[in-house]
Amino acid sequence: MAMLEVRNLQVGFDTPEGEVQAVRGIDFDLEAGDALAIVGESGSGKTQSMLALMGLLAENGHASGEARFRGRDLMKLSPGELNQYRGAKIAMIFQDPMTSLNPYLNIEKQMIEVVMHHQGLDRREARAHAIEMLRAVRIPDPEQRIRQYPHEYSGGMRQRVMVAMGLLCEPDILIADEPTTALDVTVQAQINQLMAELRRSSNTAIVLITHDLGVVAGLCDRVLVVYAGRVVEYGTVEQIYYQPRHPYTRGLLASVPRLDAVRGAGLNAIPGNPPNLLDLPAGCSFRQRCAEAFEACGEEPALRDLGDGHLSRCHLEPEQ
Repeated sequence: MAMLEVRNLQVGFDTPEGEVQAVRGIDFDLEAGDALAIVGESGSGKTQSMLALMGLLAENGHASGEARFRGRDLMKLSPGELNQYRGAKIAMIFQDPMTSLNPYLNIEKQMIEVVMHHQGLDRREARAHAIEMLRAVRIPDPEQRIRQYPHEYSGGMRQRVMVAMGLLCEPDILIADEPTTALDVTVQAQINQLMAELRRSSNTAIVLITHDLGVVAGLCDRVLVVYAGRVVEYGTVEQIYYQPRHPYTRGLLASVPRLDAVRGAGLNAIPGNPPNLLDLPAGCSFRQRCAEAFEACGEEPALRDLGDGHLSRCHLEPEQ
């Protein structure tokens, strides 16, 4: 049995215009030490699927399906029961550390409350542990910097603090929601390297939420490609990068800038826009943007097993 088993996860939001179907039946398994990337454009349902597992959806949101963590269904737990898992067993690094950190509290207070609550440490022990974690994520002079406030840190340093906070209780699963967005390339590489090192040293499973396939290869083992709330392709990093089957996956890969590109060549882009989740088109959700669409795409394709665990939701034959 996998550490986390997600089956038919669905997330919807009630709006004045009707129900938005943000996530439409996502399945995946996660073992200890795994690194899974969930990839897709903004609005594809990546973040909402993870917020549903954590019980952190907005008030107008609702979720169904199963998410069994070590045999217990997180979807059936009360907020009080979920609090025993959040931070301690499953931690999440949010996309914007400046809005995730409390600007009115210094870093020390925000960090030690986590371990005092979940691990029962006293204030002195909690502070020592927090300093140790700041040092682990390469915050210089952590004994002094722990007293500072979020605005006194750079963007990259704040993100390091978020990583440290996520790992304070040594969780079984770390969910990283676009952890390097808006950071410069050097800091992005440092954050990704840091998560890879922590995964190796602690056997923590990582779920990386991103829209950029370029950051996935060095960190993750498997990739879940999501479009309009549905899984359109799933496989190992090698299968996704070297044998992409779904036209959407190929479009994402083609849009990544390459060092070997012809000088002066323009960047590739997927034409059109994602569908309106309030009024999804019949058949394949991607067909209106797909250059390979044909008559059969008027019917929604099933998620087909192409062999070796490689799945694709497309009517095109594998050899194409």
